[in-house]
Amino acid sequence: MYHTWMRYFTPSPAHHRLGLACLGVGLQHGVLPTVGPRTLDHHVAVVVSAGGGWFQGPDGRRTTVTAPALIWLTPGVRHHYGPDPESGWDECFVDFTGPATATYTELGYIEPSRPVVPLSDATGARAAVGRIARAARRGNPLLEVETGAAVHELLVALRRARADIAPDGDPVLQSLARDAFQPLSVAEHAARHGMTPAELRTAVRRGAGCSPKDYLLGIRLGRAKELLAATELPVAAVARRVGYDDPAYFSRLFTRRVGMAPVRFREQQGRTVPGGWSQQIPDPDHPPILRSSAVGGEGPAT
Repeated sequence: MYHTWMRYFTPSPAHHRLGLACLGVGLQHGVLPTVGPRTLDHHVAVVVSAGGGWFQGPDGRRTTVTAPALIWLTPGVRHHYGPDPESGWDECFVDFTGPATATYTELGYIEPSRPVVPLSDATGARAAVGRIARAARRGNPLLEVETGAAVHELLVALRRARADIAPDGDPVLQSLARDAFQPLSVAEHAARHGMTPAELRTAVRRGAGCSPKDYLLGIRLGRAKELLAATELPVAAVARRVGYDDPAYFSRLFTRRVGMAPVRFREQQGRTVPGGWSQQIPDPDHPPILRSSAVGGEGPAT
């Protein structure tokens, strides 16, 4: 016995150009029918939140699937899978396509080489699928845009839920971020972790989808933008704050990667804040607001 609900859509070419287009969504549980063998022309993320079963790829070998887990179905790859014939499983799935799938694959969010991925928790992924299911109501004029946006959310949720990443993030990436402004080479960063440079490159590629150099550069340039926008520090001082002793090199690097010189960026974005800015991340449920001065003469919220 099983229960199933699903919807399928046909987004227009314009919606495909948004990057990701949702083609369908489903929620099922119980002893579901076996799927395949078959080959698809698009991606599917199957999230198994309870129970277990098996997956078989083109090599004919079966892999055990134990919830919570993710099954990646990728275009052109033959697959065959199903739940345990006695206990069944709970699953939700999203079919999607679009040019952004290539970038998400390059960054490690979609993993064709690892079709079965253990998850630490399926809650976030199921919430994203739930948003797609709600948007899929009949007659929703925003259907294609809402569901496409939720596919982006789903891929982020699945990346965050991977069982090989700690709940508070990858410790190697955290350490690199903490030391990003120190004048250390990639080899020196690797030595701090007891790794070879090659091992560090593999770890950062797996965790962030880029090289250690690009990961560190992104953090440094992000901090440089903050300092340029919110302070009156000279460019040379900003360069030193983010780890560059040579301000001319920093300016060339900033210009090449950002698309404009540091001085030009400050002209566009500059908002000097007396006393600096807060490092505390606002609570999204209780964001800072300006309280009405008409009520008891209250000023800005603090």
